[in-house]
Amino acid sequence: MSVCEQGIMHSIEQAISALTATLKIKKTQQTQALPTAHNSVLAESVYAQVDVPQWDNSAMDGYALRANDLQQTDNSLPLAGRIAAGDRPEQSLPAGQCMHILTGAPVPLGADTVVAQEDCSISPEQIQFNHCKAGGNIRRRGEEIQQGQLLLEAGTRLRAQEIGLLASQGYAHVEVYTPLRIGLISSGNELCELGQPLKPGQIYDINSHSLSALFTGLGFTVTHYPKMPDDLQHNIDCLNKASSEQDVLISSGGVSVGEEDHLKNAVSALGQLNLWRVAIQPGKPLAFGTIGDTPWIGLPGNPAAALITALIIARPALLHAQGATHCSHQALHIPAAFAWTKNSPRQQYLHARLVLQDNGQLHAEIHPKQSSAMLSAASWADGLVEIKPQETVEKGDLVGFVGYSSLLS
Repeated sequence: MSVCEQGIMHSIEQAISALTATLKIKKTQQTQALPTAHNSVLAESVYAQVDVPQWDNSAMDGYALRANDLQQTDNSLPLAGRIAAGDRPEQSLPAGQCMHILTGAPVPLGADTVVAQEDCSISPEQIQFNHCKAGGNIRRRGEEIQQGQLLLEAGTRLRAQEIGLLASQGYAHVEVYTPLRIGLISSGNELCELGQPLKPGQIYDINSHSLSALFTGLGFTVTHYPKMPDDLQHNIDCLNKASSEQDVLISSGGVSVGEEDHLKNAVSALGQLNLWRVAIQPGKPLAFGTIGDTPWIGLPGNPAAALITALIIARPALLHAQGATHCSHQALHIPAAFAWTKNSPRQQYLHARLVLQDNGQLHAEIHPKQSSAMLSAASWADGLVEIKPQETVEKGDLVGFVGYSSLLS
């Protein structure tokens, strides 16, 4: 049975799986300078070049000593010197003495303990130790990372923390997959460019800008194309040109059942329609296929529906095509601060915010306006509440919550 059979609504899982299969794009790789590699995907696994730390060092400002030297009744030792971060690690601690040591400084040879300076009584040449834990406050060589160990696997998306980890190993360049080139096209006679006065019946082109911000933030290279008017031949011409220039085309609007929705016919004329209609609310008319050899994703025209389907369905499939692993989102189970009695055959996504109750527990509350045409609720929200098909929710029930912080990164 064809996935495009009329009248069928495909599950979200089916849609993601089918879209992933459609996005068979040959990956290439490039050498990227580390400072510009944020959101790139590693093409090769990376291994540690050095131990971290590279030598025993002090975890805080204090005094380095041998714990066994504190046998005197007054627990005091003469001061032999000072060691700061950046000093050479070959210094030795004289027997029966201590050395002032700063955070990150190499522990002198012979010392086995650092005592925090707040646990000491300090005089110019003698230090009294009010509390000492043998072996304390020392970061041991290699306790975090050992030379040669696997640092990051191929397929890892480089966030700020991975960039820092690579920097800790001295990597100035990394091998990453070349970002997918995504062409964005908005469809509809009613669309007006930003900065232009609206004519009667017009609205501003929202989706080009929200989707561009989304896909650029995920690490893709995005190109805007002029809007497509509601005309079959214009759709064919626009798609034909853009498909020759991009790895993936993503359009918004024109995929419903209206008389002026020509995109599905244009795609069928140039290639193949693989899927249409998904059991997701908002966003049922999502479609995708190929134009020649170029994958095409047709998102709904309503702004909230376009954003949600891009996040829930397009995002994991595109990241997988980019070479990333662990692309699916994870939902937290949060008590509902609302009741929802509108059961639906489709999985519903509601704009929601986390609020702290008087008992100190987080609950999910939803925006009062959940229209597929409204983005103000998305701007207000922290994320999306998932409501399974045919389910309703009472206050206090656990609901799935997906944070925008995970979906947008």
